[in-house]
Amino acid sequence: MEISPLTEEPSAFDTRGVNDIYEEIRSIYLSDDRPWVIGYSGGKDSTTALQLVWNSLLAVPEEERRKPVYVVSTDTFVETPAIADYIDNSLAKINDAAKRQHLPVSATKLFPLINDSFWVNLIGRGYPAPSRFFRWCTERLKIKPADHFILEKVSQHGEIILVLGVRKSESATRAQVMNLYKIKGKTLSRHSKFPQSFVYTPIEDFSTDDVWLYLLQNPSPWGGNNRDLLALYKSASETGECPLVVDTDTPPCGNSRFGCWVCTLVTKDRSVQGLIDNGEVWLEPLLEYRNMLAATQVPENKHLYREYKRRDGTVKFNRNGSGAVTRGPYKLEFCEKLLARLLSVQKIVRENGPDPGITLIRPDELHAIRRIWRMERGNWKDTVPSIYRECTGEDLEWIDEDLGTYSGKEAALLERICAKHKVPSPLVTKLLDVEFQVQGMSRRSLVYSRIGSVLGEEWRSEDEIVHDVDEKP
Repeated sequence: MEISPLTEEPSAFDTRGVNDIYEEIRSIYLSDDRPWVIGYSGGKDSTTALQLVWNSLLAVPEEERRKPVYVVSTDTFVETPAIADYIDNSLAKINDAAKRQHLPVSATKLFPLINDSFWVNLIGRGYPAPSRFFRWCTERLKIKPADHFILEKVSQHGEIILVLGVRKSESATRAQVMNLYKIKGKTLSRHSKFPQSFVYTPIEDFSTDDVWLYLLQNPSPWGGNNRDLLALYKSASETGECPLVVDTDTPPCGNSRFGCWVCTLVTKDRSVQGLIDNGEVWLEPLLEYRNMLAATQVPENKHLYREYKRRDGTVKFNRNGSGAVTRGPYKLEFCEKLLARLLSVQKIVRENGPDPGITLIRPDELHAIRRIWRMERGNWKDTVPSIYRECTGEDLEWIDEDLGTYSGKEAALLERICAKHKVPSPLVTKLLDVEFQVQGMSRRSLVYSRIGSVLGEEWRSEDEIVHDVDEKP
């Protein structure tokens, strides 16, 4: 298969050959006892970095391969389904081949905590779809799982070396960040956050052509197919990938075959669209759902979907002097629609896609969303089970004992009483929820600060607030 030039980037092979790179890798590996952690996304760059390390270690005598090499891949729970399967298969092959070839390599997947997951934050807490102004997803879904693994290995071994498949030619920002943490006269760089961690970037000077040249001339040592990987990229509009994310300087991955299918950090999702154009038409409902999320970011429509208050109960105004309110989280009513739509999409892709057991939202995420709605958002009607039942025709084993005793009947009664006395019902709902949450505590002094926080929130309507602002001289 012929590779046509993609860029005018200089080649790393103009100054040194593959064997020189292998020798550098072996030298660093054998120089100390610090274990290696290799970030692997399944994309071309991380595959190249891992393959270089793997082939280098094969030339190390078996008795000297004492230092462990951990291959880690982060699963955000919202990976493009076809790619998630591809990575799962790749990790299984890596582990099997490492055992056969007697390499100290082990591959594992990292996951965000359930309370940090995309759906618990977007649907549960009402966080708006991520944007370049509020990119809340990266920290929770990618950085924190990687940080936890790194710190765990640092605690176990004292220091570690993080091997990343990143290249300076990806962007000027990437090159600047990589140069910033370089240790003068050394091959390794400092980690941006952890002093006990160092970073090694074996393909930092590779061009895009260098990456493909190496992959196509050197078969995968763990049994993967690099030509299939090239085919995956050739059918895409963009050639980027999501590396192991260890800082917020990493660009969004929505144009990437190896990004999240819900990504709204880019204007258009070429990733899922590319898969659909190449026959994966069952993914169309996912693309429609992603586009629906992106539509909520249109400034003139934000008031349709989002609260006028922030999650802490405060109201902020735009800094441009327009007097317009800066919108807060998604309204609970809209979150209910988002959940119902997602469950319907899950049912459709199970029926039309290749995997009848595909999961877009996990049961533990549904339980977490239910709890947040009831305990933090005043959802006494407890609508998560009914939405799930209506959309799937099934039911889960819902936990009732620790969710409180208030129900839709009490909510309707409270609405009538509050309307009669002209008191905001959400205020009373929240005060009652606070009282319930501190029941049984040996020290109830905490209840006073919580009540104070609730009373300190903004309880006027949006119209009243805007009117009062307009009335000010």
